[in-house]
Amino acid sequence: MNVHSPVTTPADELRANVSVPFEAAKAMPRSVYASPDFLALELEHIFAKEWICAGRTDALKNPGDYLTMEIAGEPIIVLRDRDGALRAMSNVCRHRMSTLLEGRGNTRAIVCPYHAWTYNLDGSLRGAPAMGQNESFCKTEVKLPAVRCEEWLGFIMVTLDPDTPPPSETLAEAEAMIAHLDLASYSETFRENHVWDTNWKVLAENFMESYHLPVCHRETIGGSTDIDEMVCPEGTEAFNWHTILRNDAVPLALAHPSDTRLTGDQRRTTWLFAIYPSLMISITPGYFWYLSLHPEGPGKVRILFGGGMSAPYMADPQAPAQLATVKAMLDHVNAEDRGCTERVYRGLLSRLADPGALSHLERPNFEFAQYVSRKVNGAG
Repeated sequence: MNVHSPVTTPADELRANVSVPFEAAKAMPRSVYASPDFLALELEHIFAKEWICAGRTDALKNPGDYLTMEIAGEPIIVLRDRDGALRAMSNVCRHRMSTLLEGRGNTRAIVCPYHAWTYNLDGSLRGAPAMGQNESFCKTEVKLPAVRCEEWLGFIMVTLDPDTPPPSETLAEAEAMIAHLDLASYSETFRENHVWDTNWKVLAENFMESYHLPVCHRETIGGSTDIDEMVCPEGTEAFNWHTILRNDAVPLALAHPSDTRLTGDQRRTTWLFAIYPSLMISITPGYFWYLSLHPEGPGKVRILFGGGMSAPYMADPQAPAQLATVKAMLDHVNAEDRGCTERVYRGLLSRLADPGALSHLERPNFEFAQYVSRKVNGAG
């Protein structure tokens, strides 16, 4: 009699991977990065249900300002309406289902590029040419479906799920940790879109641990960090975090001399938050930057990369030069991270690759793996 071992899926492998104590933890299995079937589970159970960051509210200052995005294949418009409120809605025409807007811009109305059906900024249909002879057509009954949209600490958060709890609830603990920095008052000065040849989780994990800083970032910020001073506490089911105490090798990471609100180590502490599933935020007393990630396939990730400066630095007469310095440094850091994360993805595709033991500095990675496992395995 032939005895066949049960078929093991990537989700099963991940469940087993995270079932051990952290002290015995290993990196996630290769399959959860490379499998198209596992990505389909992530899109269904994570990206279609969680809050995804569309950027900062700075991007939509005026009525009619809009941006477009996709979440789990769903085209979405986010805009500032005539009353100054943030709204999100379907970016698909209710006529023949063309997508409506592209990129970013400002508009008085949403006009379909196919047949010129025109929608108000609240999504209601304003006009539809040559529809008067269709007796079933009623203009007042046509409206672009609304999508949930909320602001959190200056970030625009969007979800397709009508029932997921609001960020103000699930992220209240994170908000309290950095209340002294007043992140909502930081100004966004750049916003870019990139696509890298790696898995979205590889890039997320790279952000979550600073174990790699001295080596991967030896030409930039690696020397500003002492890994012996890093703190990697336990996270929550909604986020993980750690802090870094900076020295003056990255001076703009320290509080501005005029910023008297911050004292002691508050003036040199960098906070790194991984807001599940895919918003990564680095906050210093001087500047911040963030990544909002969305998979384009197992081996490609779409990245929204933005950042800017705290209010005291923005008020400094030297702000333009300081901004240029920060942006040049962050671009260099990004290039280093791209090299590291793309090498990881190429490596994990190897048949000889095998996940190794995690350092105590990689606790956030293990917690992230637990989060992904809970979602794809229907445990929360």
